[in-house]
Formats: sequence, structure tokens, C-alpha cells
Amino acid sequence: MTTLFLASASPRRLALLQQIGYSPLLVPTDIDETPLPGEEPAAQALRLATAKAGAAARERPAALILAADTVVSVDGQAFGKPRDLAAAQGMLQTLSGRWHLVHTAIAVTRSGRNARCLSTSRVQMRPLEPQEMAAYWASGEPADKAGAYAIQGLGALFITALEGSYSGVMGLPLFETGQILSTFGCPPPFLHGPS
Repeated sequence: MTTLFLASASPRRLALLQQIGYSPLLVPTDIDETPLPGEEPAAQALRLATAKAGAAARERPAALILAADTVVSVDGQAFGKPRDLAAAQGMLQTLSGRWHLVHTAIAVTRSGRNARCLSTSRVQMRPLEPQEMAAYWASGEPADKAGAYAIQGLGALFITALEGSYSGVMGLPLFETGQILSTFGCPPPFLHGPS
């Protein structure tokens, strides 16, 4: 079976891949995630996922590498990871009581062949009180999450509706991931049957 490399240090992405039977090797990358001037949030997610895959491929050009990036947006404004409490509160205040978009892009590369796709979901957050936002930040959960919340954690208490991919909002859309890896000859392992 082909070895899959995950260009990420995200425990959520690793757990999602394991959920569908993959056992990837982690190869975290360090790229500049600063948005480009005028860049749309979906385009930013695609660019960053592609850059992460490319950075990992420079070290292992023949390896099968998967990378992903998630960007939360409201009215075209992109939210990455909050740098501090004030940034997290600003993001959560903007998301409070509204629908927002979560764009998760995946990029796969091996031996010069590249593919990528985008999953966009709509998420509605209930209105939040300032003390809730401060308590949520104090939990430590929002610090490394795009949009300052984790739908799979305590942040689930704030979400009233979701249209799209739950796993995509977590950081790795599993339907699209299984499809794209299959095109590289690496379908979800359970499809191989007993070994």
C-alpha cells in the first residue's frame, strides 16, 4: 500500500484521516500564511494548501503528499487563527448570530502530478455574550483554530446549523479527500478488504 504523508501538524486532520483508515506520516511545513492583497478567502485556502503540499514535496518529490488549509469568512473577510484574546473576541463577535462560510482546500501531489479541490460549508452561530467569548478563550480551544472556534469541541455549543461538510469545517473534508486520493491510486484502506 502507498505511504501517505500529511503535510500538517494538526491532530484534527490526522484523526480524520485515521477515521477513514489511513495511517499517514506527518511532515509539518512552515509557510507564510499571510493573505495576499485583495485575495478572496476561498482562493487563499487553495493557495495555502497548494503551498503546503509543494513545500513537503520538495523534501520528498516521489511521495504521495496531502495538505489542507481552512479559512473562515464573513462578507468576504477572511479569518485565520487568532493571535490573542482581542483577536478571538473580534472574530467571534463578527460570527455571533450570523451565517459564515468555512472554506477548506485540499491539495495532493506525487511525482510532479498535482490535484486540489475546495469544500465550502455554511455555518450559523448563535448570538454570543462577551463573557462566553472570554470563557471560551480561557479554555484554550480557540487559539489555533480558524475563526477562533472548533465545531468538534466546546465550540459545538455555539453552532445552530450547518450546511455542507462537518469534517470540512473541522479541517479536512473526508468525501473530497477519499475521492482525490483514489485518483492517485490510494483509495480509503477499507475498500481493499481484509489483508
